[in-house]
Amino acid sequence: MTRRTFLPTLAGAAALTQTLPAQVTATPQRTGRLKQCVTKGVFKGRTMTLDDMAREAAQRGIYGFDLIGPADWPILRRHGLVPTMVPSFAGSIPDALNRKENHARLDRSLREGIDLSAAGNCPNVITFSGNRRGMSDAEGADNCVLFLNNVKGYAESKNITICMELLNSKVNHKDYMCDHAAWGVDVMKRVNSPRVKLLYDIYHMQIMDGDIVRTIRENIQYIGHFHTGGNPGRHEIDGTQELNYRFVAQSIADLGFTGCIAHEYTPVREPLASLEQAIQICTV
Repeated sequence: MTRRTFLPTLAGAAALTQTLPAQVTATPQRTGRLKQCVTKGVFKGRTMTLDDMAREAAQRGIYGFDLIGPADWPILRRHGLVPTMVPSFAGSIPDALNRKENHARLDRSLREGIDLSAAGNCPNVITFSGNRRGMSDAEGADNCVLFLNNVKGYAESKNITICMELLNSKVNHKDYMCDHAAWGVDVMKRVNSPRVKLLYDIYHMQIMDGDIVRTIRENIQYIGHFHTGGNPGRHEIDGTQELNYRFVAQSIADLGFTGCIAHEYTPVREPLASLEQAIQICTV
C-alpha cells in the first residue's frame, strides 16, 4: 500500500463523527507564522506506530499530519493534531482527472471524501492530473478543468479544498502531466474557485522549474498547501541540499499564507533530530 494509492473504506460522514473522540492532549504552544505538518516518511529509520509518531510530532509543536486516512484520525486528535490532507479519493498519480472515462467514478468518490473531510475537520483532499500516456497537455488540462468545474461547487459548500499536486516527471513520476507550475496555474485560473488549489511540492518543482520563490510569489493565490523535501534525493531540508529553506519559508510567511506546509522528506540521519531541525528552519 502506497501513500498515494490508498483509498479509505467509505463508512459515511455520520459514522466518522461518532468515532472521533474529544481532544485529550492539550495543543502545545506553537511559534512562527507557518502551520507546519508532517508525513509518516519523516520518521523513517525508527520503528514507530502512528501513535508514537503523533506524540513526537505534537511534542515539537507540529500542527497536523498529512495523508492519514479517516480510520486513524482519532489517533491524531488524541495528540491535538489536525488531519491536514486526506489521502486520495480522486484517483492515483498515474490514473486521475485528465481522462474523461474516470470522471463519473472519481466524482462519486471525491464527493464522499469531501463529506468525510467536512465531518472530521480535515481541510484538504488531494488529487492528481494523471499521466499523459500520449495525451497532449492541452487536452489533459481541458479534461481536468471540466472535472473540477463540476465538483467545485460541492467543495465550496463544504469548505473543503481540493488540492491537485504538482510532481516531477523527470526523476520520480515519469509521464505525469501536472509537472510544471505554469500548467497547474492555468488549470486553477480556469476553474477559478477558492476551494480548488495546487499542492505545491517544493522538492518536485525545484527539479522541474527551479525559481521557487519567484514562482510562489507570483502564484500564491493558486496554492493551497506545500510539501517540503531536499533536492537532490528528497532528504533533509538543511545545508546538505541546494535550497535555502529558511528563505523559502520566510517568503511564504511574508505572503500571509494561512495554509499548511508539510514536511515530506526521507531522513538519512536520526529522524527525530532531523525533524527538530526542519521545524526550526521553517519557524519564521
